[in-house]
Amino acid sequence: MDDTTDDTASLAIPMDPDVAFNAISNSRRRRVLLSLSRTHGELTANELAFEIAAIENSVDPSKVGSDERTSVYITLTQSHLETLAECGAIDYDSRSKTATATDATEPLAEYIRRLQTACYKPESEDPS
Repeated sequence: MDDTTDDTASLAIPMDPDVAFNAISNSRRRRVLLSLSRTHGELTANELAFEIAAIENSVDPSKVGSDERTSVYITLTQSHLETLAECGAIDYDSRSKTATATDATEPLAEYIRRLQTACYKPESEDPS
């Protein structure tokens, strides 16, 4: 088997393509997957909310306000974490509000990273 085949096999996502596209169709769900792919173990919904609110507001996590964190936390716990868990992208315990990676987390995160790298916003050309 050559490197290309090995690389493709390691990125195999154990789910239907439509389910995978739905899982990564929301920026907060993409951030959850990226966060879980970088950590070993579990992350709480509160930790994820601080991290995502910081990214969305372009501030250090220590500078995230209560309103920003709460808004993200509510959508994570009422929608996004359940959506990701239902399709097998993550494991989510709604009682402890903790999320952990599954076999699908890293392949999804790798495709997200590749897409972020491949997509760019061209700088506007200066006509002068």
